[in-house]
Amino acid sequence: MAHAEHPKTNYTRMWIILMVLLVVSIVGPFFGILALTLITAFGIALVKAWMVASYFMHLNVEKKYIWWLLLGTLLFVVTLFAGMAPDVLVSEGLNWKNCMVDNTCVPQRL
Repeated sequence: MAHAEHPKTNYTRMWIILMVLLVVSIVGPFFGILALTLITAFGIALVKAWMVASYFMHLNVEKKYIWWLLLGTLLFVVTLFAGMAPDVLVSEGLNWKNCMVDNTCVPQRL
């Protein structure tokens, strides 16, 4: 039984692309435009994560259901975060205290 040949990956080219994206994500905040910085930072992070998963983890030669499992897992994590975020990220309420303002989180000496 013949084994399927994997496509040849040029790891040096992948490394150069990842380094260029790293430089772009580092230089981006120096322009001082917050929206541009966030969009490029998260966009570049997604592209770099896809490249690492695809080429260095060799998911590009796996069966398609592996990608669907990965996508389903990511959607599940996003759903859990979206469900918990309204409660966890709230900064007011009966049991909420800001340690930086009233200094109540620091243990007091007797």
